[in-house]
Parts: sequence; structure tokens; C-alpha cells
Amino acid sequence: MAATAATATTEAAPHPVRPLIIRTDGGATPPSTPPPPGAAAVLKAYVALTKPRIVELLLITTIPAMLLAARVAHNGLPPFLTVLTVVVGGAFAAGAANAINCYLDRDIDPLMRRTSRRPIPQHTVSASNALVFGLILGAASVAIIWITTNTLAALLTLAAIAYYDIVYTMWLKRTTAANTVWGGVCGAAPVLIGWAAVTGGLSWEAWILFAIVFFWQPPHFFALAIKYKDDYAAAGIPMLPVVASASRVGLESVIWSWLMVAASVALWPMATTPLYGVVAIACGLMFCLEAHRLYGRARRGEDLKPMRLFHWSTSYITLVFVALAIDTFLV
Repeated sequence: MAATAATATTEAAPHPVRPLIIRTDGGATPPSTPPPPGAAAVLKAYVALTKPRIVELLLITTIPAMLLAARVAHNGLPPFLTVLTVVVGGAFAAGAANAINCYLDRDIDPLMRRTSRRPIPQHTVSASNALVFGLILGAASVAIIWITTNTLAALLTLAAIAYYDIVYTMWLKRTTAANTVWGGVCGAAPVLIGWAAVTGGLSWEAWILFAIVFFWQPPHFFALAIKYKDDYAAAGIPMLPVVASASRVGLESVIWSWLMVAASVALWPMATTPLYGVVAIACGLMFCLEAHRLYGRARRGEDLKPMRLFHWSTSYITLVFVALAIDTFLV
């Protein structure tokens, strides 16, 4: 009888009503709403907005660039306070760009498995709060670097944030298959920021470091885009693996990989020991070998196994820049 009464009430109501939960004692109570996330969950969500793993990769390239800049300019080491403030400011800048990116991509993130669990699609952080958080982080990053280093480094920091969110996220990512290539500008910017923070300018060595990271990024992200090709296609994002053949993606990965190795070898004259050159050549050849394997599998119509190249690319950038830092310390 209780169930019949509840059904009748629902059908007769002039407006939609909330579903009822039938109790064993014959009564009915509204369903409970999920409790709001706790402070720890909210804090974790805000950290997730900054994409910490990407921030780590950017800092791996920044610190060795600062060490080499100090050796070239002053034949010494950079002041500890300068390194610390650039690391903090750089982390804030990368986090700001990523948080704003999450806000701008709030329409497509729920459509992709890889991004559907980010804080905005999961409603852990509201879109407006994510935007405010990103803008505050961005302002803080530029202020920190400007006050503690110089105007050029601060302007490069601001330009990197703006490029990533306005040029890449809002325009390139959604309109051209060359998005990954030209998006690499902001990913390689931290080495210029670190160099400018130490020296107040940009020399040819800084631009070689920029080229290494810039050329590294296409094969790195092509591999990831192959893995999540269906996601990008569902969201209407024209990543190269979505709009081009697997052979074309493999060939471009090979070309960019060899350009990366050439740029890394061009920096070898600045090394003071054989360490950097040995690591750069050995790791670069391994990188190119994996890129050629990807291309070969694509031409034969085999399983591409793109994450092999992706994981090795992460190891490559870490090992080469750590070798550069150690070489600088061995002077």
C-alpha cells in the first residue's frame, strides 16, 4: 500500500518531485545527497589542477639551464636564492597555465577518458574557482620572478603562460594538427626563463637548450596522442594521429628525434667533461631507435606500442639535463 500511495502521489504532482525511498515501516524519506568533499580532497583537487608531473618535467630542464648560464656568464654557480625563487616562480607559472588550461578545456575534458577525472569534470572544483586559482598563481609567479630576478625573466614567464593558454589551448589545439609542434614553444620556455634570470639576457647556448626541448616535444606528445587517439577524436581535437596515417606520425617522430639529437650535440662544446656528450649521444640514439621502431611498426601495420617511446622520452630529457647539471658541477 505504501508503494502504491507513493506512486500515485508522483503521478499526480503538477511539477517534478524528487524520487522517494520507501522504508520498511511504510514511510518515505527523500534520498540523501552526497556529502561535500572534505578539505583534504579539495586541496588534492587544486594540486591536480596544476598537473604536478608536467611541472616536474619543466623544472628538470630549468635548473641545469641556470647552472650552465652561471658558468658561461660568471664561471661559477648561480646564487641559491635565485635558483630557489625561479623554481618556486616557475612551478607557480606552470601550475597557473595548467589550471587555466583546465578551465578552458572544461567542455572537452568530460568527453575524454584521460581527462574526465580532472577536478572540474568531477565537480570537485568549480570552473570559476579554477580560473581564479590559475590567475592568482600566474600573477604570483610573474611577481616573484620579477622582484627577485629581472624584467626579462618576468616577461618571458608571462609570455609562456599566455602562449600556452591563449595561443595553444584556445587556438592551435582546436584548429590544426601542428598544435603539438608549435605548442612546444611554451614547454621549452623554462630554459630561457632560467637563463635570463641568471644572466639578464639570452645567448646562443640558451637557444640551443630551447631547441633540444622544442624538438623533443613532438615525438613525446605524438606517442601520447596515439595512445589516446580515440579520446581526441571524440572531443574533435585534430591531433596528428587523429587526422594523419600512422606512417606519417611515425615518420615525423623520426625527423623530430634526429633534430633533437643534433641540437644536443651542438651543445657539446660547452661541456667540460665527456659526461654530457656520452649521455646525450647514447640516450639520443636510443630515442631515435625507438622512434624508428614506431615508424617501422606503422609501415607494417603492426601494433604501434607508442608508450614505449613516450616513457623513454621522459627518461631521455631527465638523463640529458641531469648529465648537463653534473658536468657543470665538475668544473
